[in-house]
Order: sequence, then C-alpha cells, then structure tokens
Amino acid sequence: MAQVQNQRLEVGKGEISGYISIFLSIMALASMFCFYYPEKLTTPEFREIYTAQHMQLLLKTVVICAFFFALLSFLLSKKVKWALIGSSIAGVAIIMGALKVQGSVVEKSDWYFGLDWMLLDLLLMTIIFIPIELFFPKNKNQTKFHAEWRTDLVYFTISHLFIQVFGIITQKPAVLFFGWIGLDKVHLWIQQLPFLIALVLTFVVTDMFQYWAHRIFHNHVYLWRFHSVHHSTQHMDWLAGSRTHFVDIFFTRAMAFVPLYVLGFPPAVFNIYIVFIAIHAVLIHSNTRINFGFLKYIFATPQYHHWHHCEDPKHYGKNFATVFPFIDKMFGTYYLPGNVWPEGTGVHESQFPKGFIKQTLYPFTKSPFDNNLDMEERSTR
Repeated sequence: MAQVQNQRLEVGKGEISGYISIFLSIMALASMFCFYYPEKLTTPEFREIYTAQHMQLLLKTVVICAFFFALLSFLLSKKVKWALIGSSIAGVAIIMGALKVQGSVVEKSDWYFGLDWMLLDLLLMTIIFIPIELFFPKNKNQTKFHAEWRTDLVYFTISHLFIQVFGIITQKPAVLFFGWIGLDKVHLWIQQLPFLIALVLTFVVTDMFQYWAHRIFHNHVYLWRFHSVHHSTQHMDWLAGSRTHFVDIFFTRAMAFVPLYVLGFPPAVFNIYIVFIAIHAVLIHSNTRINFGFLKYIFATPQYHHWHHCEDPKHYGKNFATVFPFIDKMFGTYYLPGNVWPEGTGVHESQFPKGFIKQTLYPFTKSPFDNNLDMEERSTR
C-alpha cells in the first residue's frame, strides 16, 4: 500500500482534478472567514493592494472551478470519492455565502493573522509551480504527497499566518541599530533614483547582506543547528523552501531589512522586491528540470540552489547567494557544473526528527551532529 501512495499522479486518471477540487473548495471555505472577520484575519498592508470587489470575484471563480474539477474528476475516474469531498466542501462555502458575500469597512486592529496573505500566496504558488513540477519534473519518481509534505505545509502556514509577528521582529534590529542615524539626505537621494536603478540596487544590496547572513548560519556550529532544519528535506519541491526555523527566519530577514531601512527605498520598490523574492524562493527549491539557459549564470535557478542543498560532503559550502551567482563568484563559493544536478539533497551527517514541533524544539536542546561529528566552533557546511 505504501508503494502505491508514493507513486506520482498521472494526468487523465481523475485523481489530479479531484485533488484540485478539494484544494479549491478548502480555499473558498477558508476565505469566508476572511470576509467575516477581516480585522483579525487579514493583513492591513495587503488590503491596500486588493479590493473587496476583486476578492468577491475571485471567491466566486474558485467555487465554480471547484465544482468543475469535481465533475471532471468523476468523469475521468468514474469514482465519486474525490468529487464528493470537493463539491461538499464547496457547498458549505456557498451556504456560508460565498456567492453573495460583500466586503465591509475594516476597523483597525492591534493584532491580526495573515490568513488572506496565506490563501492568496498559496493559490498563486500552486497555480505556477504544481503544473511546472507535474510536466517538467527533475525527480520523476517524486510524488507531491511524499512523506513530509504535511510538515512543509505547516511551515508554510505558520510563516504566513504570523506575518505580523515575523514582520515586527525582523524589522526591530534595523530600527534599533540605525533608527538614530540622520539619513534624510541618503533617503532623498535613493528616492530620486530612476525606478529601475533603485530596484536593481535593492536586489544587489539585500542579496549581499543575505549572502553573509546565510554563510554565517552555515559556518557557525550553533547557528547551523537552526539552519540545518531547512537542509533536512530530501524532497526538494515548491514547499521545501518553507521549512525554515523561526530563528533562521528572524536573522536572515532582519539582515535584508537593514539596507532597505537604512537607505530608505521607496515602498513601490520594496513591494516588488517582496513579491519577486517570495516567488523566486519557491522556484529555486522546486522539483523542476528547467535550466533557464544562459539566465542560470545571471540569476539563481533550481539547479544552482539544489547544489547548495547537496548531501555530498564534497560539495558543501557552495552557492549561498539568494539571487545573484556573481556574489558567490566574488567570494569563492560558486559551483555550477554545466547541466549536472546533485544526486541527492539533505543532511548527510545526521537524522532529524519528523514534524514541525519536534524540528522547532530540537535545535535548542541538541545539535543534530553531536553524536556523529567532532565539531567545535565552525562547520564546513
């Protein structure tokens, strides 16, 4: 039975459309809570980007698509299971008012969960990357429902729902250490730059800061405890990038916020940076064989980042840059051998506990390598 569960889904069998129906119906049902409790379940900064009318239209579209894929699943598979689950959940969403719900004025709230951000980002990422991994997989034997996909989904959910907490804590170091400096003239100069130049400068500066933050987490044994959680996955896919310990998130994101805060980049530049990084981080972890031609020498690609996750000790300590490979070339950590991919990914030296809670607590109590390596202060990862 386990072998059957680990098989990749095949197009035309009705199973894929069934899962799509269930996924969309759950999205619609969860969205209803955003309409009912917008003060507590939606993100103020994100509400400025979309309108209630846009979300109403999107919600109706999702419900209709859920029923469409439920019907398609039944016609292809001749089985009622997936179609019944998907259409039933969509039906509950309709009973709650999915086809006639109206947006309302949102009062300011001191605290909130980013359910809207989580749902919209999850919908966008699945639309982009599930078809890519389905039709252009690197590992053709890897199923979407591998042994730890639920754990990675929990990481994705937690990081989005607690967007307020993560945002406040990651910005604090920048405000604390640089808020007292008079940088009005620097801010004015940055804001007067042509938009494209300011955007490129944002990516280069933040990537340089994140390169060193990333490298420090690899080279220092105690910090490697936390970052190695991210490297523990043996199933590289679009959800794998979400598996990141909160200590790791706070430090690396804070390092990215420092130059953005100090230099005073315009909000439009910052927003584009955030959107690009969110999509790009998912891309470089995805299970796809797309090599991107000559662009792989300019921007980090899945092949480039998979080598960073390589489980072979001979290739440790490579490709720390998030976006630009030239930064790794500058500091001697670049590795991209033609069209060759690593044979496997993960942490070769140790076994990690399974599950979000255990992986969150484990680095505080014990190093994953204490029983296997005679490490002192520094790591070769």
